Amino acid sequence: MTEEELRKRLELLRSEHGDLDAAIIALNQAGSTDQLQIARLKKRKLLLKDQIAQIEDTLLPDIIA
Repeated sequence: MTEEELRKRLELLRSEHGDLDAAIIALNQAGSTDQLQIARLKKRKLLLKDQIAQIEDTLLPDIIA
């Protein structure tokens, strides 16, 4: 992937991560008893976080001086 494609992908992943966060908060505030659904959303959110970190590492590699 090109750098531009990676940046677009990163933006989409961050947006989806934020949407999942909002959905989890809304379900918790609404007193949802569907813990399985909340757990699935949290698992997806963690997966997105890992993908975001991987792309960020690709775009901004650590430079040891």
